[in-house]
Amino acid sequence: QVQLVESGGGLAQPGGSLRLSCAASGSISSVNAMGWGRQAPGKQRELVATIISRGSTNYIDSVKGRFTISRDNAKNTVYLQMNSLKPEDTAVYYCYVVKGAVTYWGQGTQVTVSS
Repeated sequence: QVQLVESGGGLAQPGGSLRLSCAASGSISSVNAMGWGRQAPGKQRELVATIISRGSTNYIDSVKGRFTISRDNAKNTVYLQMNSLKPEDTAVYYCYVVKGAVTYWGQGTQVTVSS
């Protein structure tokens, strides 16, 4: 089992920044990938950013150039730096870990972008 605890959500103004953190614990050896997804009200959950074990990253088009995913292996923590935030970034953000054929999800943290 893998446990994930997110932090760092909150309220930001358009154009502002937030940094999300996700601390992983438990059976975290041989993790294939870590990342962030989000789900806005009335919409399906979408994968926002992923970082694989070798350090390569992937982003959905709508956040490219604005969001940066990074990982601290010593702390078993993955981060999502979100800059130039837009109202359409408002959602619950979930951390996830892929280990073998299983994906583990955190409980989520609310991000609201509003003036």
